[in-house]
Amino acid sequence: MHSLLRLLPFALIAAVCVAAFLPPPEAEERRPCVVRIWSVDTFEGGKGSRSAFLKRIAREAEKGAEGVFYLVSDYTPAGALAAFEEGDAPDLISFGIGLPVFAERALPLSYAFSGGELNKETVAVPWCRGGYALFCLDNDFGKAGKTAISCGGSNLPAVAAALGGISGEELPSQEAYTRFLGGEYRYLLGTQRDLCRFRARGTEVCVSPLGEFCDLYQYISLLSSAHRAEAERFLSVLLSEETEKRLGEIGMEAPFKPETFAIAKRTASVFASDEARAEMRRAALAGDGKTLEKFLKNI
Repeated sequence: MHSLLRLLPFALIAAVCVAAFLPPPEAEERRPCVVRIWSVDTFEGGKGSRSAFLKRIAREAEKGAEGVFYLVSDYTPAGALAAFEEGDAPDLISFGIGLPVFAERALPLSYAFSGGELNKETVAVPWCRGGYALFCLDNDFGKAGKTAISCGGSNLPAVAAALGGISGEELPSQEAYTRFLGGEYRYLLGTQRDLCRFRARGTEVCVSPLGEFCDLYQYISLLSSAHRAEAERFLSVLLSEETEKRLGEIGMEAPFKPETFAIAKRTASVFASDEARAEMRRAALAGDGKTLEKFLKNI
């Protein structure tokens, strides 16, 4: 008995030492919160990478948010669709027109924009935009001449041309740009991507923005409520005035502020199906304004 009493202090000391090296019970509950964000480009941007820009915004959103991390992953449209079909989906997705499948997972947001509405609720909000414009090298936009219509991605330049009263020949983006500079076309109906190309090349070009239609919006949608508070923190940083001032880094503009490109009067739903977009293009090329109007949304 006495020997046990003599050992007791040593046992207590050992227990204290072990406890000192064990993490507190609550530490096990402080697991990092990882908000997954997919970045998908469905139309040409201005310059640089929209995915890299979102990663920079993610680092800003993490400041002061202990244990919260934003993982931005770059996907092609085909890659995003394949992952989604296998049952994978992020918390947030940055995307443009041409990925209607994500509408089935998009949750209501406290913003308003007609292009991102579904069943009278806004489920996608634009965080940057481009625009359509007619480019000419000598500022005489009244002179007759052929027009190259730049096409790239899932956007609908034919609709912008039709609503702007412009006829021309559709060409792949790079080809349209090159042949315009080569003198084969007097005009180029292009986008912010072409403007950035001209500036990088040092080419003086005259710009006449087309303000009737724009579908060159990069949206963001919430697809999961699992980390809603943390996701909304990211949204508040992405949609802030401070971020708007930085969009020139990627050759894009603020969604609702007129800059180089005018704020368009109308747009198309970002969730327009492949069939709907094909019908819009057909109607635009055929001059079928009545059919085209069925798809347009006022901004």
